Amino acid sequence: MFLQIIILIIGFIILVKGADLFVDAASSLAENFHLSKMLIALTIVAFGTSAPELAVSIKSTLTGQGDIVLGNVIGSNILNILLILGICSCIHPLNVKNSTVKKELPITILLSALLSVLMCDSLLSGSGVNQISRSEGITIILFFLVFVYYLFTTMRNKVDDEVSTPKYGMFKSIIFTILGIVCLVLGSNAVVDSASIIAKTLGISERMISLTIIALGTSLPELVTSVVATKKKEYDIAIGNVVGSNIFNIGVVLGVPLTIFGGIGAFTINYLDLIVMLLSAIMLFLFSFRTHKLDKKAGITFLIVFVLYYSFVIIGK
Repeated sequence: MFLQIIILIIGFIILVKGADLFVDAASSLAENFHLSKMLIALTIVAFGTSAPELAVSIKSTLTGQGDIVLGNVIGSNILNILLILGICSCIHPLNVKNSTVKKELPITILLSALLSVLMCDSLLSGSGVNQISRSEGITIILFFLVFVYYLFTTMRNKVDDEVSTPKYGMFKSIIFTILGIVCLVLGSNAVVDSASIIAKTLGISERMISLTIIALGTSLPELVTSVVATKKKEYDIAIGNVVGSNIFNIGVVLGVPLTIFGGIGAFTINYLDLIVMLLSAIMLFLFSFRTHKLDKKAGITFLIVFVLYYSFVIIGK
């Protein structure tokens, strides 16, 4: 147990240092390529910080742990909005671009709603067992490709309006971006593995481990990266990281393993998890649509919902 605690602490240190380097490198990368920081955040930053979720999802699918695959994606998406953006909004108001409100957030809601429908077989069709098939995984990927098409058209047509001197040159930006991702993955893996061992030793259920420890652990790259970005006043990176990660989690972290390795059958589900996942995406859209800003009021609201939900998860199980 003591060794796992030491590994846990070391993992957090690697995470923080990696995130600090990653944010600076990603910002410099956008400036060197004359692309918007939001676009870099939605792609490189979001996909990079979602690497732990993808690794856990593939490993869990191969070992037949369907509850962990689904709990990891749902829990991570809830944490990304309610906890991460909640904390960041309390640190400093986050400006939300018009394109994010009109395009990226609706895509997030659409994918969240799609996943919720696909997971409710027993409720919607009267089937006695909830399951997700390979064909439904392909459907998820097809919806995700809409987002990919949007990114390509944006990348082709849009450049960064803000001209500034990058902290790093082109070569260093690329190298430090890769190094930052490696640190985030290694750090989060160390945290997840050690925390899971501690949790299992204490007799915590698989569902709770997936919705709390694993979801929080695999969301640590997003959490640390967005907090560091907020403190560095890189607000586009902070928001784009979360929005892009949520889309990537459903479209790739879940869609790819389902398509390659087959569906997930006979999984357990608490409909509250799906409701909160979809509600958090809608809340983010509504707060952003009204003022194009996530202020402290929005942040506190997110955190209150987060505390209420996880209080139920922990106390109710």
